[in-house]
Amino acid sequence: MLHRVSKKNDINHDKWIGVGGHFERDESPEDCLLREVKEETGLTLNGYRFRGIVTFISDGSEAEYMCLYTSDDFSGTLIDCDEGKLEWIKKADFMKLEHWEGDAIFLKLIEEDAPFFSLKLVYTNGRLVESVLNGRKL
Repeated sequence: MLHRVSKKNDINHDKWIGVGGHFERDESPEDCLLREVKEETGLTLNGYRFRGIVTFISDGSEAEYMCLYTSDDFSGTLIDCDEGKLEWIKKADFMKLEHWEGDAIFLKLIEEDAPFFSLKLVYTNGRLVESVLNGRKL
């Protein structure tokens, strides 16, 4: 997990999030995944699984979409990340950390090995006000 503590004026400041980022020109989701993981962690993914799409809506901003992947097949050595502090976190300890409310929803789906899903998370003033899984409100 990445503890976002390095950037000023960061919407994710002091939260624990997964690694990732934005697409570069002509990248596929998988190209972006492999590049971002390598850049932020120093690790090379040897295998991965596409788990779902998460749509984030927040206070009148344009929607953001996250392609959600998991991997347990990687190689390399963890590096320092300029976006925060990287740490291996036990799954059971995640809920004790500062995180976005909606992250707990998709992490639970992953833990339950849910089939591919679409999750919409709507935030107002930093608080989760609506969550919709595969077209149905939770």
